[in-house]
Amino acid sequence: MMRSAGYTLVTSFPPVRSLALHTQCGYLSKFTAKSTISKRLYCYKQLHTLHETLPMVVAQYSPPRFSIAPMMEWTDCHYRQLARIISKHAWLYTEMLAAETIVYQKDNLDRFLAFPQEQHPIVLQIGGNNLENIAKATQMANAYGYDEINLNCGCPSPRVVGHGCFGVRLMLDPKFVGEAMSVIAANTDVPVTVKCRIGVDDQDSYNELCDFIYKVSSSSPTKHFIIHSRKALLNGISPAENRSIPPLKYEYYYGLVRDFPDLQFTINGGINSVEEVNAALREGAHGVMVGRAAYYNPWQVLKHVDSEVYGLPPSDLTRRQVLEKYQEYADSALGQHGNNRPNVRDLVKPMLNLFHAEPRNGVWKRNVDAAFKHCKTVKEIFEETLPIIPDYVLDSPVALAPPSREDIFANVQDRIPPPYNSTKTTLKLQYA
Repeated sequence: MMRSAGYTLVTSFPPVRSLALHTQCGYLSKFTAKSTISKRLYCYKQLHTLHETLPMVVAQYSPPRFSIAPMMEWTDCHYRQLARIISKHAWLYTEMLAAETIVYQKDNLDRFLAFPQEQHPIVLQIGGNNLENIAKATQMANAYGYDEINLNCGCPSPRVVGHGCFGVRLMLDPKFVGEAMSVIAANTDVPVTVKCRIGVDDQDSYNELCDFIYKVSSSSPTKHFIIHSRKALLNGISPAENRSIPPLKYEYYYGLVRDFPDLQFTINGGINSVEEVNAALREGAHGVMVGRAAYYNPWQVLKHVDSEVYGLPPSDLTRRQVLEKYQEYADSALGQHGNNRPNVRDLVKPMLNLFHAEPRNGVWKRNVDAAFKHCKTVKEIFEETLPIIPDYVLDSPVALAPPSREDIFANVQDRIPPPYNSTKTTLKLQYA
């Protein structure tokens, strides 16, 4: 599998070949990492390289100029399928999966890791603070053919940073993050990336952010960072407040682009439309990640990604066609993991925002909720409720939305902090 900073050529294989992969895994070798406290890391060695044992599928993917953020309980397989129907080139991320979940659910992995092949390009985001479990989880995910693996260093949820002691709390320990990224890279053939904030609590200066980037990138194969342009506050506010109270500092992101020319950076936070995506790219962003806007208004946000961001001819896809394609997927997925999982409600959930701000959207949602009580398939739900939506809404291609805000990147270049000086950090690393 080729590892390319340009993300133009990757290889993958379907999850149905997982058995063949597992039979090629030889033995478990243990090695000791040099750290303050000696840790055992697990690295699974394969007796044969993948290209010698399995036919590989070579796919040409566009670079990650536009990606949809990993969002807990939202960017599951079903939402990603909807997103892929609307945009063929957006990069998709899983919701964060704790390494321990993957390891302890080894007999039920399809429920957490399987996805339809059309969802490529797709990134698996994992979280954790145990190097052994991170290594095992990475190796177990290999059989599913993800295009990248990302480590979550940005989630401020108390469940994650408190009891879990990972997420954004890992930004306080860049040495561990470097070790974790090296462990992930040792157990996979795909690129490894980090998603982080610009700081934590009072460790929020531009130089401290640069120290984190420098230490992680110089001690591991990590060459791509996704930067949420807010710091995180760990005490006293909720995850939702952490997405609004700390101010956005896009100037920190563009400072990183300037000061680390050999790395790739994706900007994230507060970007809600294709217009704003392109504004960020014009300022010099390597890539842009959009989160909740792509979930709450998937049609308006995603429909023009391929044409306006990637320069492809406009599509005449309509929402009626989206519904037809999604219904075929959804009814084939019903109950596939046993115990009625996923059920009709799980599969319809991503569709509830498809008619955002359209006439009769609220009436339609209420009727869908009532239909859950007696409809057994997604097709039955749609047949019963879609007559509520006007035909012109179902059959009209989306129009570009008018500009909704002033330029959120205005004068950002004038606010970029002074250049980072890594001399002190280099000395610290040499004598640590």
